[in-house]
Amino acid sequence: MDTNKYWKGLDELHEEASFVELRDKEFADEIPVEEIIAETLTKKSAGRRDFLKLMGFSVTAATVAASCRIPVKKAIPYAIKPEEIVPGLANYYASTYVNGTDYCSVLVKVRDGRPIKIEGNNNSTITKGGTSARVQASVLSLYDNRRHRQPSKGGAVVEWAQIDSEITEKLKAIKAANGQIRILSNTIISPSTLQVINNFVTEYPTTKHVTYEPISYSAIADANEKSFGKRAIPGYNFDKANVIAAFACDFLGTWISPVEYTKQYITNRKVSKEKSSMSRHYHVESRLSLTGSNADIRIPLKPSDVRRSLVSLYNKIASATGGTPAGSVTIPASAEASIGAMANDLLAAKGSSLVVCGINDINCQTLANAINNLLGNYGNTIDLNNHSTVGQANDKAVNDLISELNSGAISAVILYHSNPVYSTPKGKALADAIKKAQLSVAISDRADETASLAQYSCPDHHYLESWNDAEPKSGSYSLTQPTISPLFNTRQGQDSLLKWSGSSTGFDIVVQNYWSSNLFSKQSKFTTFDEFWENSVRYGVFNTTPATSSFTFNGDAASAASAVSAVKSSENELVLFESIAIGNGNHANNPWLQELPDPITKATWDNFVSVPVQYAIDNGIEDGDLVTIKAAGSEITIPAIRQPGQAKGTFAIALGYGRSAAGPAGNGVGQNAYPFVGFDGSNFSLDSIAATLSAADGKHVVARTQTHHSIEGRPVIRETALYEYKKNPASANEDKIKEKEYTEASLYPEHEYSPLKWYMNIDLNSCIGCGACAVACTAENNVPVVGKNEVARAHEMHWMRIDRYYSFVNPNSGLLEDRVTKEKEYDNQFSSAFVKDYENVNVAFQPMLCQHCENAPCENVCPVAATNHSTEGINQMAYNRCIGTRYCANNCPYKVRRFNWLDYTTSDSFPNNTATETQRVGMLDNITRMVLNPDVTVRSRGVMEKCSFCVQRIQDVKLQAKKENRTVAGDEVKTACQTSCPADAIVFGNIKDSNSSVHKLKADERTYHVLSELDTAPSVGYMVKVRNIEEKKSNA
Repeated sequence: MDTNKYWKGLDELHEEASFVELRDKEFADEIPVEEIIAETLTKKSAGRRDFLKLMGFSVTAATVAASCRIPVKKAIPYAIKPEEIVPGLANYYASTYVNGTDYCSVLVKVRDGRPIKIEGNNNSTITKGGTSARVQASVLSLYDNRRHRQPSKGGAVVEWAQIDSEITEKLKAIKAANGQIRILSNTIISPSTLQVINNFVTEYPTTKHVTYEPISYSAIADANEKSFGKRAIPGYNFDKANVIAAFACDFLGTWISPVEYTKQYITNRKVSKEKSSMSRHYHVESRLSLTGSNADIRIPLKPSDVRRSLVSLYNKIASATGGTPAGSVTIPASAEASIGAMANDLLAAKGSSLVVCGINDINCQTLANAINNLLGNYGNTIDLNNHSTVGQANDKAVNDLISELNSGAISAVILYHSNPVYSTPKGKALADAIKKAQLSVAISDRADETASLAQYSCPDHHYLESWNDAEPKSGSYSLTQPTISPLFNTRQGQDSLLKWSGSSTGFDIVVQNYWSSNLFSKQSKFTTFDEFWENSVRYGVFNTTPATSSFTFNGDAASAASAVSAVKSSENELVLFESIAIGNGNHANNPWLQELPDPITKATWDNFVSVPVQYAIDNGIEDGDLVTIKAAGSEITIPAIRQPGQAKGTFAIALGYGRSAAGPAGNGVGQNAYPFVGFDGSNFSLDSIAATLSAADGKHVVARTQTHHSIEGRPVIRETALYEYKKNPASANEDKIKEKEYTEASLYPEHEYSPLKWYMNIDLNSCIGCGACAVACTAENNVPVVGKNEVARAHEMHWMRIDRYYSFVNPNSGLLEDRVTKEKEYDNQFSSAFVKDYENVNVAFQPMLCQHCENAPCENVCPVAATNHSTEGINQMAYNRCIGTRYCANNCPYKVRRFNWLDYTTSDSFPNNTATETQRVGMLDNITRMVLNPDVTVRSRGVMEKCSFCVQRIQDVKLQAKKENRTVAGDEVKTACQTSCPADAIVFGNIKDSNSSVHKLKADERTYHVLSELDTAPSVGYMVKVRNIEEKKSNA
């Protein structure tokens, strides 16, 4: 039985006053009746006159509300109905999502001509049907009312013909004068787009294409060029690795291709009686990242020590394999021991191990290459032939471009979907430099910080309005196709470049021509190009076999180790990182992503500086205290958050915030940390930045969701070690047999379900906590955005929440830390010296949704039967019955019910009830509401809501089965959260079908039900989390 003590946050762990107050009070805020009537009417001592006033208001208000007619909304029929559209039925189109370094092959759900939902494309050999939170939220950005709608010159709207005429004329004049032209873009993985740029360069020979990424991986490519003669980011095969060692590398969260890597990683993390082996994952980092929180053994070190630990590992591997160790290096003794254990495991798994490094430093990357070469990983877990094409930035070229612009050497600059004024450390200087160019053109989706400075602004299509292609890895291709006509007077950026190059060919034809000339001949299945093209568009992907070459390591590991060892340490060092939600800032105006809780801190609508807990204790810092951070010649004032698991001497800030020209949802949210980014002469640096922190006046509310619901010591999370699981598959779940006893003890007969009973299984060993399921649920079920102020009041509306739990580990109890928070030790743990070291914590994630209990406590307290039980086991809501007593929420032990405190429909009879924050960020605009799913009711104010098991999807499958005169297959229904999950952690189906996956999983020894001792009989099962740590050896 797992007896670990888990805690959601420091306020719960220490039972701080603010937490105790919230814990003891189900609803933090009273009903805001004072906005309608005088405060005196709410007092128990109100007199008869006041009582009559209140009663009079109530009767009048009810009469007014009842007499207000629902506004008449007219439907406009098709004059000529498109052949492929059947009203009320969805169409799916294969497409490709690309944004910066993000790539995902997708299926777009279109209802009545409107894209409303993104699904993963199972045909992709890269993402394999997985998605991310950003991919799921991308459909909302299509309907962003702040997209650039018209071409403009100097801020004034002009026609496209004028734009084309003037830009072409100026380009020709610059060409005649031999002036320099630059195209600055993010990484472009579209071969057809690169062909368009090459044609532009041919027309204007002084043009150079510079690739830039705000979060750069340039050092990986540079190191591979020096090590192997090929400037590329290799393909990483986490599914082939039995031992993984990661250094400051958040490969499950944001690094290079997280959806692809998650799919691979989870392959060796799922365990069963038939497959009781799993990979072992070591993680060395400074801040607690999403990937680090999923590691088996995590080694927290300040950024400069993370770099030096690479040297330590190299020395150990070189000594054991006949290589030449570099000079000695000093890191903390506890880390040195863990690095030794890491080296032993890597050596035992030569050829099936993998070392990855996320530090954008060429010397660190060269050391990682050297270690992988000594371990024989190239050609197995690392593939230089099937290399990645994302993140191909050249940091030095970008830095040189800024200098050239400042010197006035550049005559024309075309900014192609890049925003360097915001996202480079020299943004202010660059803003002045752009004005010096004779011609400046911005091709972008909005008038951002850079586009607003350009002479000409050319608005581009959204990817859901565009034709395009992509080659994310060598030999793997995918297509993008339009799923809706352009909403605004925009034009695809490639068409603009073609126009200015003198070509009359449309980009859609360019894409077809490229595939005809370069790809059609690489297959033999289809005899005509039309057949090949139609098949490619239908399935969205096409794969070829890349050329095979052999590579020999020629890197200078000794010089790299010497340079890394010489890195200066500071008392406190700053590390910058990419937000899992809003990325590098491109998604700042997406309310779904702003309201997505950060996986670790559970903060929304903000960034902050996270500080080690002990540092906060020593310096009197509380959550939300404003502090001033100084580094790299810049400073910002920002709120502080105490963060368990963060290494001593480390501060961490998320990039992507502090926008000024993103839109209402992104402007003024958080602080811009890009000025802190360093440059080492070759690459931009996001870590080991010397920093100081000082107290500032005031506090800032950071809206966090984690401690809105307390667990009060209940065993909701269960975990075990792999060695324990091998001995006993029911480890940590020995009381599974008692669940049946609880049910049999009931006085009431069991529900009869035939032939359908819906059930969900969630594997805690697979769930990485990324949040893709939460955004998918929001998109599928029209879950409203409430804004920062309402989140801070515990009024968030997410039906699916990802709970994050901490537990302590003991760094002094053995080589590999074991857990010390057993119940018998918990009372005394604060007197133990090692527990004061808050760096050492384990993390567990648990998706929590309505459990659809068979004995649901919410059902029998509803006075109007608004919540009731279906014949298929679904705890369902009748919204038009609900009168908002909230008894059900109070009686739900899982705290998964959500109450509509405000009006998110814009149809309330009382205008003051409108959710003003939701309205401010654009979610109530008519165009934004085009994203709503017509199969799901938009709930009104005063109504309770919760997970419905995607009942609309269930009904859709049932109707399809009825049309085909067959029964519903056990695994046929897929919920939105299930299809979005890149880790395949969620399985849904009919448990009455003995062949269904959920029927088998429920019987598994690892499956348990949260709070089963309450005899709620949940229809959601969880599988015990298993960590691959070594068994502590006895000293006897």
